[in-house]
Amino acid sequence: MSQLDGKRVVITGGGSGIGADMAQAFAEAGADVVITGRRGGPLEEVAARHPSISYAVADVTQEDDMASLFEHLGEVDIVIANAGAAESAPLIRTELEQWQRMLEVNLTGVFLTLREGLKRLRDGGRLIAVASTAGLKGYPYVAPYCAAKHGVVGLVRALAQEVAGRDITVNALCPGFTETPLLEASVATIVAKTGQTAEQARAHLQSTNPGGRLVQPAEVTATALWLCGPHSGAIHGQAISISGGET
Repeated sequence: MSQLDGKRVVITGGGSGIGADMAQAFAEAGADVVITGRRGGPLEEVAARHPSISYAVADVTQEDDMASLFEHLGEVDIVIANAGAAESAPLIRTELEQWQRMLEVNLTGVFLTLREGLKRLRDGGRLIAVASTAGLKGYPYVAPYCAAKHGVVGLVRALAQEVAGRDITVNALCPGFTETPLLEASVATIVAKTGQTAEQARAHLQSTNPGGRLVQPAEVTATALWLCGPHSGAIHGQAISISGGET
């Protein structure tokens, strides 16, 4: 019998990167996995990798989308709020639209996912938010992203207090710079704005992690699987750094 046999898992932002890696691993562990995102094409590609993965197109920033998604799914066991996006600019050149966009995707999206997921969560359920080390410390030129991710950590800690005493855990994962398409987009931005080569930009981001290397999606996934395992019930209200060292 697999670790997650019979469990229904919802993963937002499941069309690429960490979300796609989680979908594959959770399905292989026996779960019935539903991935969501705004674009059907990437979701369909990930779902084709395993018969226990299905998908639904939904925007985490839209209240109606998330309410309809969970109403359709019914009871769930594990909800992973993974969808996110990153943009960079000096604060003095950050437009209000960019600020609001980063908060909507990275914070409001997590709020709506966890709120609707909690309504449908079975006893023994797990709520997980994928935050970032940007939720634990500051990084230059991504102030809106940092603010949103700090908000995610605060949201998780507050919700953990609300559900304390119930058979539910709520935690945040805080990866450092991770080998994903989001990182590749950051590399492209650095190249365009600074004239560095892609190799130089990648080396800079890599050096920001205490371990001096990029985090792999599988390392984040392994932590999520552990939080959903049989001996993790005492891990609650935590922001777990996955970065190779102190942040």
